[in-house]
Amino acid sequence: MFKEREDFAVGGGGAAALSLSDALPFAASDTPQAAQANKFRERTVRPPLFDLAVDLGEDIGSRRWWRGLVTMLAMIAGSLSLLPDFQPIYGTQPETLSGDAFQESRAYMIMPLAYGSDTGRRMAATDAVVPLKASPDRPQIEMTATLGRGDSFARVLKRAGVGGDDAARVEELVGFAMDSDAIQPGTRIDMVLGRRTSRTQPRPLESLAFRARFDLNLAVERIDGALTLKRDPIKVDDTPLRVRGTVGGSLYRAARAAGAPAEAVQTFLKVIDQQMRVGAIRASDEFDLILDYRRAETGEVEVGDLRYAGITRDGKDKVQMLRWTSGGRTQWYEASGVGETRGALLRPVNGAITSGFGRRRHPVLGYARMHSGLDMRARYGEPIYAAADGRVTFSGRHGGHGNYVKLRHSGGLESGYAHMSRIAARSGQTVRRGQIIGYVGSTGLSTGPHLHYELYRGGRAINPLSVKFTERAQLSGRDLASFKAQLRSLKSVKPGAALGQMKTARQEDKPMREIDRLEHQGAA
Repeated sequence: MFKEREDFAVGGGGAAALSLSDALPFAASDTPQAAQANKFRERTVRPPLFDLAVDLGEDIGSRRWWRGLVTMLAMIAGSLSLLPDFQPIYGTQPETLSGDAFQESRAYMIMPLAYGSDTGRRMAATDAVVPLKASPDRPQIEMTATLGRGDSFARVLKRAGVGGDDAARVEELVGFAMDSDAIQPGTRIDMVLGRRTSRTQPRPLESLAFRARFDLNLAVERIDGALTLKRDPIKVDDTPLRVRGTVGGSLYRAARAAGAPAEAVQTFLKVIDQQMRVGAIRASDEFDLILDYRRAETGEVEVGDLRYAGITRDGKDKVQMLRWTSGGRTQWYEASGVGETRGALLRPVNGAITSGFGRRRHPVLGYARMHSGLDMRARYGEPIYAAADGRVTFSGRHGGHGNYVKLRHSGGLESGYAHMSRIAARSGQTVRRGQIIGYVGSTGLSTGPHLHYELYRGGRAINPLSVKFTERAQLSGRDLASFKAQLRSLKSVKPGAALGQMKTARQEDKPMREIDRLEHQGAA
């Protein structure tokens, strides 16, 4: 035990060192402050017996520092000596499988066949493999051929390897059942070819089957060495498809949402536009479409052309148009039997003429000039139809005409259509009479939506009214009676009836069983 004395330097640079008791001469020995100072000055210090955690950053080179360094190295060496051994652990040698155990394990092997597994690549041929001089013929060959455009049955069968005699016989048999030209290109023909007598001879045809028409399957089979034809009629329900609904915000969208095909809706709009402006149809009006529709008992569906187009307003028929054939010509007729007779030109829009051909004061330029056409009233966006068959010679922007289309017809006639909002025909395109070539607008020098229609003969503008437009025709007699009967029959079809259960054969058309026939005779 020893006492450590703490000294303090007094003054800025004095060399004398004073103890705490010398620095506090005023502290009395019997006061509490003096007792506290003595306790602070005579603090007892007990050095540790052995210090393992030596700070190697202090007293570098001293005995205590070297003792700490040796202790650290000894601890590191001890830790390294305790590291585990990473050598492989050896076990006993497994037994080699043989016999039944080896055969069972082959099912689980993934290795080449040459090494004895059941899966993997093909094993290479060995000396035990002897090549054959010729491979044996298959007893039958099942194949499918497709009838191409302009093909005949004989040509299709010959390409498949059928002999010429069999191919000619099949074509003859099919000709007995129907006109072979009526078979649609792309028809699939399933056939079976038999065994041939020699490699130099074609295979004989054993059987052949295909869908000849929507309502007929045909099959050719070899019975007792001869090819025979078998007809298999398919039951077809031809109830027309009727689609009705409210126009709402868009007639086209409402009809499409009700299930009408897009092509039928476009035809419907075109037919209705001949009787009234499409823009004049109200949202509360009802549309009525009837289409040709056939369903086969095998599940196929065939949608035909539009047959009836109507608009109903406030419960009354406002427009009724029926497609009818009279005198070898098919066209649309009103419910009264009034139709159209093809004249020189068709009216491009259904509106009235607001400005005729000749000199007038231009509404935009403000001075008198030649008006080389007719202005026809029409609403914005209404379709514009080609006045006659022709070829598009110009399609695009054309000065004061705005969006403009010009057609060249036969007989030296040309027609022009101006102020379109949108063009639907391109230069060089061939168009048919009544085809939509654009839509009414107000482009170019125009004060509002309308159609400016021009007609040229030999390159010079002429009055379009000098050429007769389409005339109207009237059915009469038997044609009118048949027409009205067909109209009543179509309108009696309920909407969606074509999608219900297929019509069944009438009771008198069903074959009578023998027991039923005997009972019927006994009752008689």
